[in-house]
Amino acid sequence: MTGGAPFGRDLGPIAAADYRDLCTDCGISRTADPGRCGRACQFIRPDYEGLETAVHGRSRDPERGDELFFGPYRRMVRAALTRPRSGAQWTGITTTLAEKLLSDGTVDAVLTVRPDAEDRWRPVPVLVTNPADLAHCRGMRMGYAPLLALLEPALQAGYRRLAVIGIPCQVYALRALEKELGFDRLYVIGTPCSDNTTTERFHEFLALLSKSPDDIVYLEFRADYHVELRFTDGTVRTIPFLKLPISKLPPDFFPLTCRTCVDYTNVLADITVGYMGGNGKQWLLVRNERGEELIGLLGDDVTMSAPESRGNRRRSVAAFRDNVQRAAGGLPLRRMPDWLRPLMGWLMPKIGPRGLEFARSRVEMKAIESVIHLQREQPRRARHMLPSHVLALAGRYGLAMSPGDPADDGDD
Repeated sequence: MTGGAPFGRDLGPIAAADYRDLCTDCGISRTADPGRCGRACQFIRPDYEGLETAVHGRSRDPERGDELFFGPYRRMVRAALTRPRSGAQWTGITTTLAEKLLSDGTVDAVLTVRPDAEDRWRPVPVLVTNPADLAHCRGMRMGYAPLLALLEPALQAGYRRLAVIGIPCQVYALRALEKELGFDRLYVIGTPCSDNTTTERFHEFLALLSKSPDDIVYLEFRADYHVELRFTDGTVRTIPFLKLPISKLPPDFFPLTCRTCVDYTNVLADITVGYMGGNGKQWLLVRNERGEELIGLLGDDVTMSAPESRGNRRRSVAAFRDNVQRAAGGLPLRRMPDWLRPLMGWLMPKIGPRGLEFARSRVEMKAIESVIHLQREQPRRARHMLPSHVLALAGRYGLAMSPGDPADDGDD
């Protein structure tokens, strides 16, 4: 399996990672001052309210639209490029934004990930200075990438105007350290994330989906309750969520970090580019003035419309809560009889929550997972790791911090 030749400026080898409990290897532990993890990590003592205020000028307002679910934003839109990019995960909005920032000289470099030369699914951090090289970064990767380990080398190379494309745990650490790093200008393009795993484990999942897993070149969890697979020979296959072989995965397939992630929608990015609320198109959350500047770069190359919202999520989310509680720390159980799965797989796209209601359901599910798994596996850390907005979402389904939950007063 090949993923393309290496490219981008060679900034030398990335240092080995210091061991960290509850770590997704964002890269800070590989820098000259790994002790910064203590004040930059999403999984220790996050301060979302403070960082939202620092980045967006205010924290989320539960009375304003869907900010309790999705974080501060100026506007949300469904969007698609008028001329979709070949090889893009959706239509190529993220890649196009980065290309335009480089092409017009707004930034010196773009920090993102490319596929490993030997494994198309393994993410490798890269600092891109040639807009044409960004074509090699398109598509989804699965696994951990120490993206932020390249921040110091970027500064040392003279790149003080930077764009970063990252997932929530990377973006949280970046924002926590932004002032002390001292960039002249920083643009953050965020993508949603939740259930990450190691690249090796992801290959195990692919092997359960197809007899020819090495031929899979594209995988996407779609908002219509299907997973889409594309193969090297051009064929496309879709699998309903309810027919995925979740029961065959080991209980620790998703690590505790990803089962307790409290930032599905990347709230500290200038603009979030995802799919959950797009209902077949990409879903953009423009969060601040810099986000408006980014979306303005697309000009007439993008079509936009108001997001849709259909269905009712309450029953689905409550059922998910019950499954997580019964799973006793593992993956949510699936107790539906096999004969019923095809029928429900056909019905869910028609009667289940769609558009923004689908996105709300996923955020509530992540809040529920975070509360249940932390209280079960790391109760001493729960009070520090769970922001008030997550507790508010989980509280709607009868979940709350237990009165006797101890606080963790030690160092992580």
